[in-house]
Amino acid sequence: MKWKVLSSEYLFKDLWFKVRRERCETPQGKIVDPYYVYDFPNWVTVVPVTEEGKIIMIKQYRHALGEVCLEIPGGCIDDTDPNPETAALRELKEETGYVFDTPEFLGTISANPSTNSNIMYMYLAKGGKKMYEQQLDHNEEIEVELWSIEEVKKALRENKIMQSMHVTCLLYAFEKMGIPGMQ
Repeated sequence: MKWKVLSSEYLFKDLWFKVRRERCETPQGKIVDPYYVYDFPNWVTVVPVTEEGKIIMIKQYRHALGEVCLEIPGGCIDDTDPNPETAALRELKEETGYVFDTPEFLGTISANPSTNSNIMYMYLAKGGKKMYEQQLDHNEEIEVELWSIEEVKKALRENKIMQSMHVTCLLYAFEKMGIPGMQ
């Protein structure tokens, strides 16, 4: 079922986003032209649970939607990160000031496999301790809040968490922690 790429050219390249136009051939010989692919760095996201059992939630403005969104910490895997786990721990420290021991890998997902070439690595981190102040990127303004599991479940039920990959990560983490369903 895989397509053969006959040609590929970058139409746009910037720091976090690239766009390719490809000409492809299906196994049945059909030509698909143009097909656009969006290249982003791979991402990480983490459900962070403090040593008191609270989930660290963050709020930040998301310009594409024009909304302040409720999320969990995460971000791009940098070239300097040796692996996704290191990126997850770095993002937690930068965005929240909390540090964790080794996070538990939950799996990978894609935001949109029909157009996006990257994946998101999902983690659960337990036992976090506040050790630092936030170390935000120049364009980040993030509010950190500590929520109970029941408060997060309520936010999920009420569709208050817009970032679909964060919802997925929360659901995988709840399953891993043995937290009962969303009824």
